[in-house]
Amino acid sequence: MANGHALIQTPMDLLTLALQNNAAIDVIERLANLQRDQRDYQARVAFDEALSRCQEKLQRISADASNPQTDSRYASYAKLDRAVRPIYTAEGFALSFGEKDCPTPGKTRFVAYLSRAGVTREYLKDLSPSTKGPKGGDVMTPIHADASADSYAKRYLLKNIFNIAIGQDDNDGNPATEGSAVKPDRMTEMLGELRRASSRDQLRKIFQFAYSEAGKTNDRRAQAAYIVAKDARMRDLR
Repeated sequence: MANGHALIQTPMDLLTLALQNNAAIDVIERLANLQRDQRDYQARVAFDEALSRCQEKLQRISADASNPQTDSRYASYAKLDRAVRPIYTAEGFALSFGEKDCPTPGKTRFVAYLSRAGVTREYLKDLSPSTKGPKGGDVMTPIHADASADSYAKRYLLKNIFNIAIGQDDNDGNPATEGSAVKPDRMTEMLGELRRASSRDQLRKIFQFAYSEAGKTNDRRAQAAYIVAKDARMRDLR
């Protein structure tokens, strides 16, 4: 207690007190905006933390389909969806896809909308639907080309959102030894430093240090979490 009143800790406390004391409307409006800003910030932080947890749970996904035109293998959207959907829905995320006008002639802009608790982020992929094969011959109709581009975009957007690796081995010849990953307490500490950065320059320095530190143990999940936190804070500082 202080001066007979409970300690005021949040914008909501201030707003409640202002309403109780019949404060001027402009004061109430400023406090309401402050409360809304704090709520939105907390929602963005919760979004980033939930996305980080999703990426932590996701393992490398093996390819289950092949493209005879390019003699390559890939993970189908159906397989990616089976692996990812239970994880992101458990964290409260909703995912949908759409299209937007693309500024580049001849390309289609595909959009993924990832939403959670009032926060929605857009992820973009620009593609050029083509009826031609690698050797220049017609291999599909325009309708099939559009469908193929749509499937391709969904696969790559899903991979990019959750930083999913495809294949049997994700170490690129540099496996991390058991127990060498960034410790949970250290990762939490660095994520907190990123979220509290007071300027874009300070944010870049903290991110470079944290990313490099995680790279020494080849901890790609920690690096992915740092990228998410850095991007979110960078948006706040603009």
